[in-house]
Amino acid sequence: MTLTQFNQTFSPQQTPQEVQGYKYDLVIVGGGIIGLTLAAALKDSGLSVLLIEAKVASTAVAKGQAYAIHMLSALIYQGIGVWDKILPQIAKYCRIRLSDANYPDVVEFETADLGTPELGYVAEHQALLLPLQEFVQDCANVTYLCPAEVVKTEYQEDIVAIEIKIADQIQTVHSKLLVAADGARSPIRQAAGIKTQGWKYWQSCIVAFVKPEKSHNNTAYERFWQSGPFAILPLPENRCRIVWTAPHDEAKALCALDDEQFLQELTRRYGNQMGKLELLGDRFIFQVQLMQSDRYVLPRLALIGDAAHNCHPVGGQGLNLGIRDAAALAQVLQAAHTAGKDIGNIQILKGYERWRKLENLTILGFTDLLDRMFSNNFFPAVVVRRLGLWFLKRVPVLKVFMLKLMIGLKGRTPELAKR
Repeated sequence: MTLTQFNQTFSPQQTPQEVQGYKYDLVIVGGGIIGLTLAAALKDSGLSVLLIEAKVASTAVAKGQAYAIHMLSALIYQGIGVWDKILPQIAKYCRIRLSDANYPDVVEFETADLGTPELGYVAEHQALLLPLQEFVQDCANVTYLCPAEVVKTEYQEDIVAIEIKIADQIQTVHSKLLVAADGARSPIRQAAGIKTQGWKYWQSCIVAFVKPEKSHNNTAYERFWQSGPFAILPLPENRCRIVWTAPHDEAKALCALDDEQFLQELTRRYGNQMGKLELLGDRFIFQVQLMQSDRYVLPRLALIGDAAHNCHPVGGQGLNLGIRDAAALAQVLQAAHTAGKDIGNIQILKGYERWRKLENLTILGFTDLLDRMFSNNFFPAVVVRRLGLWFLKRVPVLKVFMLKLMIGLKGRTPELAKR
């Protein structure tokens, strides 16, 4: 289905007039990948779901990003039943090469370390979003309002009232639970008064698509430089996604270069193992931050994905943490509903918070440590990290543990991933 065809068929399942005053079991604000994942995971839950997205479908699908998709995330999508639609559009990687600048000891993680056909996948934004949108459209228990915008929320003892702007009309719906999947600057989180902890890094991240002369051989690279991590992710049609972290001024200067100069600098970091590089499309830059919400839940409110946390892009953890949030919350809500309990009750929601908050904090701390240990030339840090790479390469148990941590196979596994 083309984007044009999709936009013609993809419409709310109810008109604004029918939505007025309607009661739902839960309302999800944010129809991005994480919000859609939660809605899809609740397909057979028996819960009525309203999903609200402010951007029209074509705008959301056209977003030019790409993500590492970890093994646990793939298992979750298999459990939901949407993976078969995603897989043909994405690339797998069978090898990860981890290195520190020009230090010769390169750590290679391979499929033999886990006994699996691949170690993970890389997906462009639309390769995830479009199949999820189509899947949710077929969920009889999900109403999708797009575009629509939440303008006011009022939390009451047994329900939350939500005012929604739809086609210049203000409509009100009621729900047992409101779920914020509306991004790092979450208006829902801010309106609820939930504070966050964290910081902006001294670094910005440049992302771009390139096409190398030689095959990428389904290999993902993570190379650490003094200025920050540098990652190469394989994509279909022998393309690659570059994720280049550097101090703000350096990143801005790199983005200001013309294409030929940028490719010269890129090749210096990339190396010549894949031959000549061709730049595809525009480059984008964004500031890197770490953020953890003080609370993931309040009575009748839950936060998932970037609304709850942000981490450094090293290791491609961010989106995968959000996918796990969605799977965990879906499991907690479905279990409560099956038991006849109130899904908006704070005691029910705290079960989700206990599950995800500490696990997310562990990964946030891990990515922060990696970035700080490798993004400097402080001699003791150089000795420690290179000694760590030496051991990682030569101690199989340590290597497998680190690999499982990186691809999500440590921690509590959602039931969806076990199907």
